[in-house]
Order: sequence, then C-alpha cells, then structure tokens
Amino acid sequence: MKLTVLGSGSPEPYSRRASSGYLIEAGGEKILFDCGGGVVSRLLEAGYSPADIDCVFFTHLHSDHMMDYARLVHAAWEMGGKQLKIFGPKPLQHIHDCLFGPEGALAHDLRARIDFAPSQEVWRARGGKGPRPWPAPEITEIEPGFALDTGRWRLSSCSVPHAQPHLICMAFRLESGEKTFVYSGDAGPCNDLERLATGADLLLHWCYRLDGEPAQPLMAQMTPTPTEIAAFAKSAGVRRLLLTHFRVHMDRPERLSSAKEALGKVFGNNATVVEDLEVYKI
Repeated sequence: MKLTVLGSGSPEPYSRRASSGYLIEAGGEKILFDCGGGVVSRLLEAGYSPADIDCVFFTHLHSDHMMDYARLVHAAWEMGGKQLKIFGPKPLQHIHDCLFGPEGALAHDLRARIDFAPSQEVWRARGGKGPRPWPAPEITEIEPGFALDTGRWRLSSCSVPHAQPHLICMAFRLESGEKTFVYSGDAGPCNDLERLATGADLLLHWCYRLDGEPAQPLMAQMTPTPTEIAAFAKSAGVRRLLLTHFRVHMDRPERLSSAKEALGKVFGNNATVVEDLEVYKI
C-alpha cells in the first residue's frame, strides 16, 4: 500500500496545507479518503487525475472534508472517467442531489454541456460516443460499523466522537495483503477507535491542538494533543504514527518542532507530522 497526502490542513485557508484528503493505493485501486478544499489540485500536482480515482470514503461531512467533492465528480465526468463509487454518512445523497440533481446547483451547467451543439462536438473530439450521460457516481450512504471486502482490500469502520449529533463521524481501517492503514478522521479518544487501530502498520490521526494549548472544556475532550495521541497509538500497538489536520498557528517553527518532540518522547522515532504531497509506503 502507498499513502499520498493530498491535504493535511484544516478549514483555515492556507497555501501550505489543503484541507483533508488522502490517497491510498491498495490492491490495484486508488482510494480517496475525504476530499476537502484544494484536494483536487493536490491530486493533479501529485501526478494523478480525477479519472484515476476508483472510490471515495468520507469520514464525515464537515466542509473541510468534502468541499472538493463537486470538483472531483465534475472533473472525472469531464474526462470521461469510470463511474466513481462514493461512500459516506447521511446526508451524502442529499448533498449530491443538491449539486448534481436535475434541479441542483450545477444542473444549468450540465445541461449546457450536454445539450449545446458545440459542447457535443467537444465531447466527441475527446472520444465520447453517443449522447453525453449525466454525472452519475454510485453513492452508498453508510453508518459506523460498515465493512466492505472487495477481494483486493478490506475496509472496516467505527464511530468516533467529533460533531455528534449534528454529523455522523467515522474512522476507517483498510487492509490489503499483510498491511493495515487506519485513518481516524476527526476523532476524540474512544475505545472503538483504539480497537480499530490495534496493530496497524500506519495510523493517520488528526491533531487540532498542541500540548499546553488552552481549550474550552468540551473542545478539550474532543481534541487530543500530540502527547495524548502518541500514548494512544503506543497503547494500540501501532507501528507508525502520522499526525495531520494542522492549523496555521501550529506550523510556527517552534510549535511544529515541539509537536514532533512530544511524539518522539512517547511513541519513538517512527512518528511525525505530515505535509501535503508527501508519500509513505505502508
């Protein structure tokens, strides 16, 4: 398996880090976990195209985890790519319909591209045949506990505390061959995530707050620090730990160094903070 970091940031606009998005190559397929703002541009920068993606899994539907969904679907459609398979919690179907449905936000654009004679010529010049189809990814709404075995890779999931009851929030475990990748999504500490992460070759865990950084009591419960995440990962028997979802102020050199030092003290050398476009072999 291979991980390419496409977005390691937060909702804050930031040239250094796009919002959440992670490409995993496993079992001959390309699987995208989350698709926040800027992720499609990073996908292109990494040498891939939207048409390369086989399926997408959303941990939850905060905007910084799905803002580029419309761009991904539209771009794959423009390229005549294969039908995307999209998995995520409710109300994923409703969001899709609001964008791509017959009365959705992009309906006028799509009708113009499908029905306008010059656009039809462009479609045929690209190799398109017959009437141009409407974008129609295969959407599956899922709940915590969802599992899937394709024969090439296996996925399992659990609920994680983050924005309930407003959003369903999940973490994912992906297994292919003898390797295991776990992605926390945005997660507060919980037993279900520890079970999901047990023995993982690589755990990618969000980090929204640094050690010693003040937080309101409710927020503190949901935002473990690098030291707390490292202790969690060590307890779960994780082999490699990567932190992501860094905010602008957390990248100040002294703060970033402090976060890495905290990881090393508790977890050891095989832990760090990721950057956009980094690649990790699992």
